[in-house]
Amino acid sequence: MSRLPVIVGFGGYNAAGRSSFHHGFRRTVIESLDLASRQATLAGLAVLMKLVRVVDGQYQTHEGTELTLAEIDEQFAQVILASTLVRRIDKKYLDVDAAHWQKNITIDATAGNPLSFITLRKQLPDPLPSDWTVEDLSASEVRVTLYDSCDFKIDSYRALPVKSAGQLPTGFEPSELYNARFHPRGLAMTVVGATDALRSTGIDWQTILKHVAPDEVAVFSGSIMSQLDENGYGGLMQSRLKGGRVTAKQLPLGFNSMPTDFINAYVLGSVGTTGSITGACATFLYNLQKGIEHIQSGKARVVLVGNSEAPITQECIEGYGAMGALATEEGLRQIEGTDDVNFQRASRPFGHNCGFTLAESCQYVMLMDDELAMELGADIHGAVPDVFINADGFKKSISAPGPGNYLTMAKAVASATQILGAEAVRTRSFVHAHGSSTPANRTTESDLLNRIAATFGIESWPITAAKAFVGHSLATASGDQVISALGTFKYGLLPGIKTIDKVADDVHQQHLSIAIKDRQLGEQAMDVCFVNSKGFGGNNASGVILAPHVAERMLRKRYGEAAWGNYVERREQTRRNAETYERNALLGQLDIIYNFGNDMIDDSHIELGTEQISIPGFSQPLVFKKDDRYKDMLD
Repeated sequence: MSRLPVIVGFGGYNAAGRSSFHHGFRRTVIESLDLASRQATLAGLAVLMKLVRVVDGQYQTHEGTELTLAEIDEQFAQVILASTLVRRIDKKYLDVDAAHWQKNITIDATAGNPLSFITLRKQLPDPLPSDWTVEDLSASEVRVTLYDSCDFKIDSYRALPVKSAGQLPTGFEPSELYNARFHPRGLAMTVVGATDALRSTGIDWQTILKHVAPDEVAVFSGSIMSQLDENGYGGLMQSRLKGGRVTAKQLPLGFNSMPTDFINAYVLGSVGTTGSITGACATFLYNLQKGIEHIQSGKARVVLVGNSEAPITQECIEGYGAMGALATEEGLRQIEGTDDVNFQRASRPFGHNCGFTLAESCQYVMLMDDELAMELGADIHGAVPDVFINADGFKKSISAPGPGNYLTMAKAVASATQILGAEAVRTRSFVHAHGSSTPANRTTESDLLNRIAATFGIESWPITAAKAFVGHSLATASGDQVISALGTFKYGLLPGIKTIDKVADDVHQQHLSIAIKDRQLGEQAMDVCFVNSKGFGGNNASGVILAPHVAERMLRKRYGEAAWGNYVERREQTRRNAETYERNALLGQLDIIYNFGNDMIDDSHIELGTEQISIPGFSQPLVFKKDDRYKDMLD
């Protein structure tokens, strides 16, 4: 039997807040939530953003006044809604009105007008320029005289044309949640995001390890931009130009594979398979494909898949801006026809738009094979039977869209049709589009979706795009889409693209249904979501995400009613454990896992054998698998 990869936990953080228990999704559809769900999500965000504190399990103002959920809603909803999702970049994070740079100035000291200045002896360059003379003034000071022209770099500031981004909620700092010593922001996000996903399962990690061999665990994660802030490659590259020193951490912590390494070394303690597959903006789905392939082949039984990306830096903004890829203040002003730009509407998939909006995000899903999930009583939030990846072939522009996405989406729909039947795909499926918010994307992606819908007999295919709310997080972008899709399965709500007033006239939508308001689809109305992602360089990926009620129906048929009943009983305890984490998390008790230097394996205690290896700290041995693949070639 083919193993079915099921999602048993998910978590992370993006501009909408914490992902586990669908809180990030709930922020994106908060206008359509029932009162209890709305208030719980606002309370969780208020704590995350340090707007309120928790004392003895009770919400309080910082002055000590106790608050009910209704009072948090009344007093803080406006600031929470304004300080989440895509918005103007926070000044304390990056001052987009006064971004630092260096201006080159040439001073001409020729024609009998030498330039003289006093400085410290220790600040003199080595070697001295040939046209400098130095006069001692004291033991520490000298007078320098220049007799020729000289170039100086002077600190200066200028406004960035791009002023919006999908930032983490204002006030939430991942590095404050654990002992993060000079960790780049992307790695701090990795630790807290992976923890959130692991805690959300409701099953202790050591319990999971007792049921699998050490090499039946895999982690696939990473980033495409590496770690570009001061504590990573950004500081490494800037240090000499700034007159500083390179630290011992900046180079290794800058690796784009470091999110995977941090999870293995400090969160899971895994000795299993590890990898960081990159595919530009489709990277999450590239890693997800690797994860499900490991489960389907039996190489792994539990896999943590995800990405962490923190690209809201001046360099990334200027780099993507120089390509003309980002939404600028002036571009948004022209679209809206007003001088007062609403930066919360900067990301505008399938509407009148002028570029995408950078975002930071960390998203992780925990996968298990269906047999292990049944055995442990894991809660199933969906299943991932297929992810398809295709390139564009020959192309003139490396960043332009190409034909590869037609292949990935067509194969995804064909796959779901074979699993669920044509009727389910025609009437009970929806698409999380790449929806990057560029003029090229709105026409090319809508054209391919429209043509595929017509081919498979889909009359009015519901389309949504998570980037409207949380922006484009590059490597993690399709992770944002998958997490949002799980929210639609849970609540029967499909987010409308609420950052646009109408769908642009050049969008192909004869067979598509693109709404600008949330749609109440109803409980278990959707069986499958197609997650589509397009990346620079011709990196196209489309994933098939089955709804939890579909996965459960499949498992009941596979294992029978008796086994299903036993599983449901075990699942109750799992759900109670997960709910305990949820209650604590809403009170700010996130219980971050950062196991630095603890429980390390002593190599000398590893027991080597010809049939297996026993590793300290792991209940099961690593048994060498029988390999008869090439036996007939040698007989």
